[in-house]
Amino acid sequence: MPLRDVPLRRLGFLTIGLFDPADPRAGHESTLDVIALGERLGFDSAYVRHRHLQHGISSPLTFLAAATQRTSRIDLGTAVTPLGWENPLRLAEDLATVDLLSGGRLNPGVSVGPPMHFDDVKGSLYPDTADAEDFSYARVTRLLGLLRGEPASSFSGVQGIETFSDHVQPHSPGLASRVWYGAASLRSAAWAGEQGLSLLTSSVVKAEGDGPTYDFATIQRSQIDAFRAAHPDGAAARVSQGLVVIPTDSATADQRERYTAYAASRLERTATPQGPGRLMFAPDLVGTSDEIAERLHEHAGFQAVDEVVFALPFTFGHDDYVQIITDIAEKLGPALGWRPSTDAGATA
Repeated sequence: MPLRDVPLRRLGFLTIGLFDPADPRAGHESTLDVIALGERLGFDSAYVRHRHLQHGISSPLTFLAAATQRTSRIDLGTAVTPLGWENPLRLAEDLATVDLLSGGRLNPGVSVGPPMHFDDVKGSLYPDTADAEDFSYARVTRLLGLLRGEPASSFSGVQGIETFSDHVQPHSPGLASRVWYGAASLRSAAWAGEQGLSLLTSSVVKAEGDGPTYDFATIQRSQIDAFRAAHPDGAAARVSQGLVVIPTDSATADQRERYTAYAASRLERTATPQGPGRLMFAPDLVGTSDEIAERLHEHAGFQAVDEVVFALPFTFGHDDYVQIITDIAEKLGPALGWRPSTDAGATA
């Protein structure tokens, strides 16, 4: 199978960090082990999803702080942190702290909009200010300004024996330039480009317009093009594509059966826009690495990128994730022209 002209430059994976609510530590330890394995396999990045009030990682930065101490090279990120749940000032402090602990390897991915099930959670999240909260892009610009060192307070100096700064401490130079935006619409993709951010695409996009049919890959490609058209770096602006891929090269017969059934159970939702948000979901890609690589080479979104963060499926076991990321690193990545990273301490 011929490689495309541009080989895959960077390879990462994304995990939800599933755990048993009766024993949550085991699931967190398992995910840390998977990330450490990812570094040994040569992956360039490992991202974690942000899941509030679910049995997945609800506090990614706390979790990634632990991951910084078990790794030395692999980039660590969030895909994505929904800022509707966050105070940008407090988040900026946490981001900078984890970035310094990692040696400058943190790649925060963010998005905006009201929190999911906001009417159900607003009494706990914003009991006094729910109606006044601004969930627009302004939340991102506030965060970026604070990460860059813009004033967070009108006071600085010494009071008694304590010294106060007027900007976020600690400050991590360069962190703001590593912020990614998770866009699902053309408008968000273009806005992220205008801000000079990097773009995280995923297996979910919004079906816009009145076309009789909708193709996920075509929609994703149009968003990538809109982002780069608005970005100061143009065609060089960074975009990472994220799809669910499940290679079966070294899978057991039982694993292949479960993987195929998992993808089949989710296939119907990929045919038409779903819900009031008119969301389009990408089909999960299951098969040998050569089969998946062939499908990716034909994918309009993949053709526009040279880096990916493949999403691991939900609800699988530790051994499944080990098999999947091992096959991605040893089989699928090379089939896409990627070479494992071995330069300790290197970051993007």
